[in-house]
Amino acid sequence: MRLTLALLLLAATPAYAQQQPAAPVPAPVPDGPTRSFTGSDLFGLTIAADPQISPDGKTIVYVRRTGDVMTDKMQSSLWLIDVASGRQTPFATDGSSPRWSPDGARIAYAARDGEGSQLFVRWIGGAQSARVTSFPGDPQALAWSPDGTKLAYIATVAGEGTKLGTQPPKPEGAKWAEPLTIIDRVNYRNDGPGYVKPGYDHLFVVGADGGAARQLTYGKFDDGGPLSWTPDGRSVVFAAIRGPAANRQVMNSDVIAVDATSGTMRTLTTRDGPDAQPRVSPDGAKIAWLGFDDKRRSYENTQLYVGDRDAASPRSLTATLDRAIEDAVWSADGRSLYASYDDHGQRRVARVGVDGRVTPLIDNVAGGGLDRPYTGGEFSVSKGGTIAYTGGDASAPADVWVLAGGKPRRLTTLNAVLTGSKALAQVRKIAVTAPDGRPIDAWLATPPSRVAGQRVPLILEIHGGPNAAYGPGFATDMQLYAAAGYAVLWTNPRGSTSYGAEFANLIDKTYPAADYDDLIASVDAAITDGTADPDNLFVTGGSGGGLLTAWIVGKTDRFKAAATQKPVINWISEALTMDNTLFTSRYWFTKLPWEDPMSYWNRSPLSLVGNVKTPTLVVVGGDDYRTPVSESEQYYAALQIRGVPTALVKVPGASHGGLAARPSQSAAKASAIIAWFDRYRKPAGATTPAQGAAQ
Repeated sequence: MRLTLALLLLAATPAYAQQQPAAPVPAPVPDGPTRSFTGSDLFGLTIAADPQISPDGKTIVYVRRTGDVMTDKMQSSLWLIDVASGRQTPFATDGSSPRWSPDGARIAYAARDGEGSQLFVRWIGGAQSARVTSFPGDPQALAWSPDGTKLAYIATVAGEGTKLGTQPPKPEGAKWAEPLTIIDRVNYRNDGPGYVKPGYDHLFVVGADGGAARQLTYGKFDDGGPLSWTPDGRSVVFAAIRGPAANRQVMNSDVIAVDATSGTMRTLTTRDGPDAQPRVSPDGAKIAWLGFDDKRRSYENTQLYVGDRDAASPRSLTATLDRAIEDAVWSADGRSLYASYDDHGQRRVARVGVDGRVTPLIDNVAGGGLDRPYTGGEFSVSKGGTIAYTGGDASAPADVWVLAGGKPRRLTTLNAVLTGSKALAQVRKIAVTAPDGRPIDAWLATPPSRVAGQRVPLILEIHGGPNAAYGPGFATDMQLYAAAGYAVLWTNPRGSTSYGAEFANLIDKTYPAADYDDLIASVDAAITDGTADPDNLFVTGGSGGGLLTAWIVGKTDRFKAAATQKPVINWISEALTMDNTLFTSRYWFTKLPWEDPMSYWNRSPLSLVGNVKTPTLVVVGGDDYRTPVSESEQYYAALQIRGVPTALVKVPGASHGGLAARPSQSAAKASAIIAWFDRYRKPAGATTPAQGAAQ
């Protein structure tokens, strides 16, 4: 299958080429289906997401996301699974965010309708869904009222932008240019959605049978979900940054209760730090939520708190766990909560008692993405304690699993036909010790074509964040690299999450620094392992991993070629152009850029560009507002000025978080990186001595 991505590829003359690019060799014409994993296979992959188990624990509704070769998108549909038999039935051809009614008789969900999305409700066993909203604000975060008569949700309310001056009268029928856009928000654009349109997100309530929706919250503030009703149905609890200084807050959200009839609001938390994701206990006597005290560090563990019905007398249930809680829901008896968190590169689910006792339950939650093996995954719990979740490993994307009676069981094998017909890379964990003696988790994927004991080219793939984590999950980039004959190494250097707050904050106000040493140590471990050819090393990574890629080639010439993806190159310009305007200077530095420019410059890869000799590809999304396109263009220009072999790849229409969102672009991006590395790749090495070989 031909991929038709229009990538803007600007090539440079290779003045410092470490070896002459090999002459192109025509690809052999296949005489049948290939066993290799290819870019075309991205269209055949399916991912399970958002599994919601019915109150009685007998049925699961989940989102099935499948590649569509005609639209070049991952299309979402809703499916039902009978928990006992595993039998699946289609529920809706389009939909997201499915939520069961309290009695388990209906499912509410969001689906496209015209240019936007609306809420729909469908009876189980019914053939038709009823639309219950007709609002242009794309409803999200829906939540049923306890009696099943109403739905609460968040939607955008359009507003008028700031006016400055007036435009001359426009004659009838005249075709004029677009009117001026006046921006006065601190955070005026977001990666993905783009420039912020006038308006704010607010909370609404609508009847479950339809009718006029009623807006409950107002003002120049964005209100957010998830939403949680009190058991008596009188109030809805949510989180938001409100108040006179809301425009200048980064993440100082509070838990707020709004009266479902009058709209009267009560702010329940007021500390300096984010309080979010509130959940009211089944008896209404307590509220649980996630948050932390903001110490202006680059990382804090998000803790699980419980307070009384007004969030008073709060106490952390997970302070001693030393892991960040991702989500939490109450058990039916109100004595504990089920919580998810990442630990050593793996998402887990545990039961956390109101006394703080933590009981691990599940250790194979997966679903953080598709192109790279980030931690992730979702779960839900029935009244009887049966847990539905997305789980998996390196062999396939996330499937739906269930935990009942203490035993995990896989309910779907969505990609069995595709993955069963492919020779996939095998993934294993390897031991890495940092120069200061710290253990570092790393995983190594070896190409299916590798002969036992043979040394092969190695790609070091670095995660972003930098406060994030990779794990042993399925990733299309890693499989495509391995299919091209490369071993792929990924690791969680210091600064990564899932190892505790101290480990994550080892890079606070110093990034990049000693994380470089951890990455180099991981490469050395792959060489010692007998897999990596020390004369055939390559490096790539995205976002924070792109920064580290550019930092690495400024510090060493060990790598034959590099591909820095959506990097931070100049901290001064990044701090003043990224979408979250206040974040960088507040959390990653101690002073503002103009107060201490050298602290920004000394941690910028651009400061090391004078050392770079490694051929370096630069990749960025055309609509990236997190590490804006100008970051990549600065680096590309600097490499060009120096005469270092380089090329700039722009992915049209792609945001920072959506660089691999379209299957064709994801495949073509990986292909461009492979082609760049192939230019400078030496022939595969010989087998290693038997005692050093990794079989």
